[in-house]
Amino acid sequence: MTEDAKFEDGAEAPLNLGALEVADLEVISSLVQDAVFPITEISWRARQRRFALLVNRFRWEEGAAVQRRGAERVQSLLVVDNVLGVASQGIDRGDKDVILSLLSVTFEPGEDGAGHVLLTLAGDGAIRLRIEALEVTLKDVTRPYRAPSGKVPGHPD
Repeated sequence: MTEDAKFEDGAEAPLNLGALEVADLEVISSLVQDAVFPITEISWRARQRRFALLVNRFRWEEGAAVQRRGAERVQSLLVVDNVLGVASQGIDRGDKDVILSLLSVTFEPGEDGAGHVLLTLAGDGAIRLRIEALEVTLKDVTRPYRAPSGKVPGHPD
C-alpha cells in the first residue's frame, strides 16, 4: 500500500517540477508569481529550442512557515522546451539594468498540442513563446535566502 504525498512533505526540499499539461502549468505559475529577475537572465537558445529564465522566486509553498522564519526567496530556473519562436512587448532589451517581475505563466492552445506559452510581466510587459508541445520545468538551483525586503509580495506589512 502506498500513501499519497502531502504538500508538507516537500516544504524543505528544493522544487523540481515539470508541466506537460495545463493543470501542471497552473501549479508552476502559482509558484513563480511575483518572481523577479534581471533582463540579463533571459536566455533563448534557438538551436536547442529552449527558453529559460533565472528567477528569484518567493517561496509561496512555505505558507505558515513565513511567520516563523520570515519571507524567503530562492533562485530557480524556469525552462520552456520545444520553443519555435519568441516575441515580446513592453520590454527594453537594451536596458541591461531592468528588473522584471513575473505575474503568471499561461498556455494558449493551438493545433495538435502546439500553441503559445505566455509570460505576463508587471507593467504591461509580456513574452510569448510559440511552442510545438507544452513542456515547462521549474527547478530551484540555490538554497532559500531571506527576502531582502523581508516582506511577502503584495502585503504592505
